[in-house]
Amino acid sequence: MRNAFADEITALAECDPRIVLLSGDIGNRLFNDFKERYPTRFYNTGVAEADMIGIAAGLALGGLKPVVYTIASFAVYRAYEQIRVDLCYPSLPVVIVGVGAGLGYASNGPTHHSCEDVAVLRALPNMSVLAPADAWELRSLLGAALQLSGPAYMRIGKKGEPLVHEARPAIQIGEALQLRTGNDIAILCSGTLLPQALDVAGEMESSGIRTAVFSVHTIKPLDELLLGRLFRDAKLVVTIEEHSRIGGLGGAVAEWKVDHREANARLLRIGVPDQILHHSGEQEHAREMCGLTVEKMTSAIRLVWSA
Repeated sequence: MRNAFADEITALAECDPRIVLLSGDIGNRLFNDFKERYPTRFYNTGVAEADMIGIAAGLALGGLKPVVYTIASFAVYRAYEQIRVDLCYPSLPVVIVGVGAGLGYASNGPTHHSCEDVAVLRALPNMSVLAPADAWELRSLLGAALQLSGPAYMRIGKKGEPLVHEARPAIQIGEALQLRTGNDIAILCSGTLLPQALDVAGEMESSGIRTAVFSVHTIKPLDELLLGRLFRDAKLVVTIEEHSRIGGLGGAVAEWKVDHREANARLLRIGVPDQILHHSGEQEHAREMCGLTVEKMTSAIRLVWSA
């Protein structure tokens, strides 16, 4: 996904001279093409994420469209005060791209895990929170985010994520994409676990349980019209995400459900447990430890479905 981001931001910058790219000492070779084409529109701020957000805010106040890029855990946690005060308070159009979100940098240990980023940023007024499932969704969402009048955070994968879509989908921020139909279970998935969510749906279908799948690429604002329909028509709604079960997509849907008493369907939230993952290993190992494999997620859904 990071290669798709580099390619897309370069293409968008050709059409809009207001776009500037800031990097937190990462992606130096990744952005060679961008730097060669637009040498005055690229800033490597070094390991100074809080300063990077402040610089982006100043550029936005000057009428530019800054895009900030670095590892998700550093982009969010190190610079949270600046995001809150410099971007959200004045509602400035800055796009923050957090690469390797969730467990993308699992092999680097807990310092690089980013499983609470949605929770903390979703609480900020004026902030949009985006989670593309593949490179095609990333390309569509990046262009849409640059048209927003306020700040946006986009959490993306690192590398090697499979494509879900055959081509660039038409995306509207705040409107989920439906990939499978079914009236028994509705799976709402945000981010790069979408291929696994589709496989889970296939496993449920093999037992005669009709299962719909939606890519919820926008966590804030939520697609409330879709939620109203699903909680009315389906028997079970399942959220799947590579994020803590607290405060992410599952938390957002649970909050919505509490405020809508007419929402009859049951809700199951699948995500990272509320704990620090001390085991080392690659992303697939971390997903196994957190119960985010197709087998474990299918078992969790079957258990609730049969209860």
